[in-house]
Amino acid sequence: MADECVADLEKIDGALKCVPVSPMPRYVALLFAVACGLAVSNIYYAQPLLDALASEFGISHASVGIVITVTQICYALGLFFLVPLGDSQNQRLLIVGMMLFSAVALIVVGFAPTIPVLFTGLAVVGMLAVVTQVLVSYSSTLAAPNERGRIVGQVTSGVVIGILLARTVAGVFTDLLGWRSVYLVSAALTLLMAGALFWLLPNYRVEKPSLAYPQLLRSVLELFVQERVLRIRALLAFLIFTAFSTLWTSLVLPLSSPPLSLSHTAIGAFGLAGVVGALAAARAGRLADRGLGQRTTGIALLLLLVSWLPIRYTEFSLLALVIGIVLLDLAVQAVHVTNQSLIFTVRPEARSRLTAGYMIFYSIGSSTGSIVSTSIYAYAGWSGVCLFGASVSALALLFWALTLRTSDIVKKE
Repeated sequence: MADECVADLEKIDGALKCVPVSPMPRYVALLFAVACGLAVSNIYYAQPLLDALASEFGISHASVGIVITVTQICYALGLFFLVPLGDSQNQRLLIVGMMLFSAVALIVVGFAPTIPVLFTGLAVVGMLAVVTQVLVSYSSTLAAPNERGRIVGQVTSGVVIGILLARTVAGVFTDLLGWRSVYLVSAALTLLMAGALFWLLPNYRVEKPSLAYPQLLRSVLELFVQERVLRIRALLAFLIFTAFSTLWTSLVLPLSSPPLSLSHTAIGAFGLAGVVGALAAARAGRLADRGLGQRTTGIALLLLLVSWLPIRYTEFSLLALVIGIVLLDLAVQAVHVTNQSLIFTVRPEARSRLTAGYMIFYSIGSSTGSIVSTSIYAYAGWSGVCLFGASVSALALLFWALTLRTSDIVKKE
């Protein structure tokens, strides 16, 4: 197991607390990013498999989006009930324990014989996938103040890459070994990662607030009342991830239908295009460290809106789709990294609770995009889906512009 991280004392809320002063080792940042990618991918494997799941379990295309919605709703519940524990418990042990239970749930999904068992397994997988946010919060705690935005950017890039590569991996394994192999292989990898995290994560000791569990949960709601930056950035998260999920949940439907009729492997490969955008946006955290968070947000939201123009022509040009995917994922990742970099500076002693509150809106947005996009596709086709995605993106840009006019918000961020 790695040594305890080097730290110094810093005054936070009137008390001296242990704060890292040395740069985070590269292998630790990489471990955080890989673990986050593996954990979050578990709730996105199903997106390119919707047609396979609909066929095996007799679910209609109009309602198959509920498969994604179940995991996202439970992810939101996990954000509220589990992630705040990172501010009161040993985060290293909390992370390892959640990953062990997640492996068990993945095995249940892999062997699910009926819809109730499938949904039960997916629900638990979704709830425990919030270990990703405990990891992000823990990484920000271990990072020195002058590198926090950069570290959050690197770790969050692992999250987005995991979301996108989940589609590629799921598509390849489904074509080769069937959809169940996706979850069984992930269970094995999750067990291995739990062991690696136990032995390699720094055993960073920090003073924890003496809050009872009900108080801990109530304080998540109180943070929304107290911190305006959190409210603004959480609403932006809701909007950008509604747009993000609108594309990625419904994309399998036109790609798998005539005239394209692509295989699961080909459909999943489009996730590689998204990785390009995610990697390009990893520098957003550094820009936030330099005080350019607002400018980064505005440019990214404009790109998000523009991305829907090439995406609209998916049925006529796959090249246009690739261009749109790169723009959309670049924009979403840039805003997401900037959001987290800004809120982590607000209340250092409550980073897990800040993460929980912020990510609840992320999850609600993802759920909204999943269920609305598949329903719209059933009645209005791909054009209807793109119109909805562009409308949400325009609303996000307008909301940012309106909040930008409030000088005290800008100053606080």
